[in-house]
Amino acid sequence: MVMALSMSLSMRLVPGDNGLLASCKTLGHVKQVHAQILRSKVEHSDSLLLKLVICCCTLPSPSALHYALSLFSHIPNPHTRFSNQLLRQFSRGPTPENTLLLYRDLRRDGSPLDRFSFPPLLKAVSKLSALNVGLEIHGLASKLGFHADPFIQTALIGMYAACGRIMDARLVFDKMSHRDVVTWNIMIDGYSQSGHYDHVLNLYEEMKTSGMEPDAIILCTLLSACGHAGNLTYGKATHEFIKDNELPVDSHLQTALVNMYANCGAMDLAREVYDQLPSKHLVVSTAMLSGYAKLGMVEDAHFIFDQMVEKDLVCWSAMISGYAESDQPHEALQLFNEMQRQRIVPDQITMLSVISACAHVGALAQAKWIHTYVDKNGFGRALPINNALIDMYAKCGKLAGAREVFENMPRKNVISLSSMINAFAMHGDADSAIDLFHRMKEQNIEPNAVTFIGVLYACSHAGLVEEGQKFFSSMINEHGISPQREHYGCMVDLYCRANLLRKAMELIEAMPFQPNVIIWGSLMSACQNHGEVELGQFAAKQLLELEPDHDGALVVLSNIYAKEKRWDDVGLVRKLMRHKGISKEKACSRIEVNNEVHVFLMADRYHKQSDEIYKKLDAVVSQLKLVGYTPSTSGILVDLEEEEKKEVVLWHSEKLALCYGLISGRKESCIRIVKNLRICEDCHSFMKLVSKVYRIDVVMRDRTRFHHFNGGICSCRDYW
Repeated sequence: MVMALSMSLSMRLVPGDNGLLASCKTLGHVKQVHAQILRSKVEHSDSLLLKLVICCCTLPSPSALHYALSLFSHIPNPHTRFSNQLLRQFSRGPTPENTLLLYRDLRRDGSPLDRFSFPPLLKAVSKLSALNVGLEIHGLASKLGFHADPFIQTALIGMYAACGRIMDARLVFDKMSHRDVVTWNIMIDGYSQSGHYDHVLNLYEEMKTSGMEPDAIILCTLLSACGHAGNLTYGKATHEFIKDNELPVDSHLQTALVNMYANCGAMDLAREVYDQLPSKHLVVSTAMLSGYAKLGMVEDAHFIFDQMVEKDLVCWSAMISGYAESDQPHEALQLFNEMQRQRIVPDQITMLSVISACAHVGALAQAKWIHTYVDKNGFGRALPINNALIDMYAKCGKLAGAREVFENMPRKNVISLSSMINAFAMHGDADSAIDLFHRMKEQNIEPNAVTFIGVLYACSHAGLVEEGQKFFSSMINEHGISPQREHYGCMVDLYCRANLLRKAMELIEAMPFQPNVIIWGSLMSACQNHGEVELGQFAAKQLLELEPDHDGALVVLSNIYAKEKRWDDVGLVRKLMRHKGISKEKACSRIEVNNEVHVFLMADRYHKQSDEIYKKLDAVVSQLKLVGYTPSTSGILVDLEEEEKKEVVLWHSEKLALCYGLISGRKESCIRIVKNLRICEDCHSFMKLVSKVYRIDVVMRDRTRFHHFNGGICSCRDYW
């Protein structure tokens, strides 16, 4: 190719012949032509060089664009229309910064700019969010007398909106004497991108008053704003406007309508639009799927997913995220494995959902595999991924793994530090959590509201009442952070665990918010643990006013009565539960052995090795009795004989999971168990003794924290 170019150049190199330039497919070809132009010394070589510059701009190589700039710099006094043509080419390309480099060269050389020079310059500034350059260009346009040019004004609106200066964009907009549909579109979109959704609706009303008819682009933006603002009424009115005016509904409007209804939680209306479509293209199907997934309607989401002939990364990610956020982590991980088999390459958003699902399952082997996958596939240095890995390892019971990720991070932000503080807190290492908080301050990293939730949580689970009070006060006095309901909840929990129930009640009464289910639940559970019947009844009734079918409140109320041997009241509560069809959440424990997760319920006989498990349980109980173990029945609040209670307490799901771990031939020395409810006193004592007698580590995650059992001692120091 290069030889053919060289041979034909001398014959065909005339100013009006574009055929040779059109045949230039690589930068090497361009350089060959450039060399021949220089050697041939033909007339109008500047014109040929300009065409060569434009040819360079069409090539995909970044070095070709730099070469174009170099070529242009060697043309003496280029005409403004040529420099404008090059500015347009650069502003449309993948490297808009070259537009500004050319602008600097033109200004340095004193080359003139006209009204057509500014729109591509401002377009490049918008892409780069280069506000300072944009301000300079605005000033120059005004100095040259172009301030009233409608094309330049429209470009200025887009530039200010893209740079986050929406008020400046509106000032330019308001000064315009003539606005076309493009101008209205850019201003409305600017408000939408800035999150000012009410302004979008107000400006649209102004537009209608002005007599300007909206186009499909404006209607899409309007529907998006309605969805983000949750304004279903306005969204429905916009849909009616489209139908009444018989406007053509293209794929973009279809998707915007489905997204609007989905974001407003009106999935029945979204489905109505979707079902009426003659063909379900990928984007609108993904919008429908995402709407269901965000609302936790994963079965409906998966139905749409299964119906899709074509699936891209976005719909796979939406489905995985739906499962991860709907408390179905196993399904999320299974779908990710299927995605791998389909050779769909995940992105960072997908991996964040997968990491979240793995954290929820609490399976360490899976966590390690995902961490390896992350590193091998180029996600390992991404800050959000590393932050998620800290949380994943912490929730999988591997605090050392979380700390290793944290220490090896090339850079950290407040989320990284908050995640690590929370990891220490959930593992009962309050000292490390507090120490890291102080290190944050030394490094001038300002803690945020989430950071304080972590450090207050650490104080709560370690019984550090005085320290917790100081942190709570410092939020307001030192850091100017207004405590939210979650922070008050942590303080109520801190007082409740320390048996300062009246102080907890005083704080609840002084809160600037209405207490929620979680806060009343903390007080109610503490009253059960500490035998405060009257206050416990009050807390339970307050909770039930907020959520009448709350199974936990009814169970705790029943337990409070049972502790007082008020069996008639217990019967009334349980009768109410039966009448309402409410059942107590079943205790469930999971254990991962050799990359496989096994699930146990209380008195479970479903496992294929159940006979061996119960045999091992009998043997373990016999061993522990030799060192003083006696089953504690204080947590069995049903009207049974004492011997029956002792039998029941030995069948708790975590004991069955532990015994399976002992007989399983596991590769890891540590036994890791995840339980969905709080560990009872008897199981806690049982685990401590097993760790001592069998000389093994047991790590257990219950509903609120981790317990590390080693040598007969628990990391919670029996304070949980």
